[in-house]
Amino acid sequence: MQPEDVEGLTVGGLLDLVTERRPEDDALVYVDRGLRYSYAEFNEVVERSARALMALGLEKGDHVAVWGQNVPEWVTLQFATGKIGAVLVTVNPAYKANELEYVLKQSDAAALFLTEGVKGADFVEILQETAPELEDSEPGALEIEGLPYLKHVVLIGDEAVPAPGITGYEKFVEGAEKVSEDELKERQASLSADEVINMQYTSGTTGFPKGVQLTHANIVKNAFYIGECMELGPEDRVCIPVPFFHCFGCVLGTLNAVTHEGTMVPVEEFDPEAVLKAVHEERCTALLGVPTMFIAELGHPEYEKYDTNSLRTGIMAGSPCPEEVMKQVVNDMGAEEITIAYGQTESSPVITQTRTEDPIKLRVSTVGRKLPDVEVKIVDLETGEEVEPGEQGDLCTRGYHVMKGYYKMPDETEEAIDEDGWLHTGDLATMDEDGYVKIMGRTDDTIIRGGENVYPREIEEFLYTHPEVSDVQVYGVPDEKYGEQIAAAIITKSDSSLTAEDVKEFCRENIAHYKVPEYVDFVEEYPMTASGKIQKYKLRGRALRPRTCRGRHLAGRRVLPFRDEPALLGPRLREVAQVGLREPEYGDEA
Repeated sequence: MQPEDVEGLTVGGLLDLVTERRPEDDALVYVDRGLRYSYAEFNEVVERSARALMALGLEKGDHVAVWGQNVPEWVTLQFATGKIGAVLVTVNPAYKANELEYVLKQSDAAALFLTEGVKGADFVEILQETAPELEDSEPGALEIEGLPYLKHVVLIGDEAVPAPGITGYEKFVEGAEKVSEDELKERQASLSADEVINMQYTSGTTGFPKGVQLTHANIVKNAFYIGECMELGPEDRVCIPVPFFHCFGCVLGTLNAVTHEGTMVPVEEFDPEAVLKAVHEERCTALLGVPTMFIAELGHPEYEKYDTNSLRTGIMAGSPCPEEVMKQVVNDMGAEEITIAYGQTESSPVITQTRTEDPIKLRVSTVGRKLPDVEVKIVDLETGEEVEPGEQGDLCTRGYHVMKGYYKMPDETEEAIDEDGWLHTGDLATMDEDGYVKIMGRTDDTIIRGGENVYPREIEEFLYTHPEVSDVQVYGVPDEKYGEQIAAAIITKSDSSLTAEDVKEFCRENIAHYKVPEYVDFVEEYPMTASGKIQKYKLRGRALRPRTCRGRHLAGRRVLPFRDEPALLGPRLREVAQVGLREPEYGDEA
């Protein structure tokens, strides 16, 4: 596929084009389910679901929420909504009742598709807590207090329908018979690539999530250029263990594969061995994930049992990749041309990406260069003027990939996108003469210790050089004397005997005194957002807890997997607890 092919292309039009070109080629494969669709078969399933959506009375622009893990129906609904112009609202599988209610209400969702649940979370039970009226309602005529737009709830799975107001998925698909193929074609022909087709909710690292409105053009073109950086083609098979509800899954994953006429090979819920099995059995050539996923796959006790030599490329994103991990992915897994991507939901999501020929050093020290047809500049935080190469500032971007805006939040949209169309990411970055970007941290992650600006990324990169450190996150905590002190949460390698004092001494010997962490925690895992970004406010809250409770920080203790204790958070963090802090669950690994 060429750049001109994706100009003006809708999500549904993309599938039609690839189906016409490669009807017999594999489109979608689920290894554990034994499911395999050719493009012709997949398109047929998609169009049947699209007609069923129309049979529910859904019009162009109506909002359809999908709440579940990476099941086949999720992919089907992504393309089916793309054919009828309904806006796909992606819902985090880790949400609890108050979070679900917030998103369904804020998005004005007219229909909700949900799976039975994940990892001990019963979605139907959570939904019934949010909408008890389902027990006394008829499908298609729901009257739910607080959710006036929601008229349809459809359960994906084999379980019996648990409430009168819920429709089973098979029953839903049967409704396709009420809508003709010509009616679907007429609807699809009325769509424009500039119309909103996808709504992703920001991860919510601060405050309430915002609904990011993305158009067909936003996500189709972004997916295409992402694949161009990977040099994808029809022969490629892309393993997708990252969650569909985030752009990593449904843009860098599904749409990326389809824009290059390749094969989607999803994994329903992240499990390192399931990923290795999918790569092995389907001879996948590309693998997606955040660094912690790759670390888990490489460290799996059955790793040697699986052959990953078919891998050529892939995408690592979400957080910085330690150099040693990158070397193992390249040399041991065989993904010599793996790329690093950077962006945010508001930019569809990728802004910059490394290329297949970039050396490892560039892949671990930068997030690559801007994508084609994308503008990037670094501006001074105070003056707003563009800085010189190598100088630090706020990364801004402009182009086809910038969101339409936040749903029903004009003030927040105006704050994020200036009058000249530049999206202000809020990420501190530098850009060299060749256009390679380094992300130094969030503008609000900067630690100011005794008047000195300290950038967490710099200390993190240094601590990665310690032979017993597997992963590290650095953040600031309040301090009466210095304003802020530096804290580090470290995951050590197996059999490590590293102590907090060892870490401090290592730093004292090699970096400026004001950069040495005052507090060191050894943790087993990090709290993650849905997009794979580490929630430093939770780490910060954990660092504050022992100081609050005992008047001192128990540096060096081993912390078990995170539990949330909002009552103990400082005033800076308390507003975040309003959205319902929780233990990381499905999707938080990615």
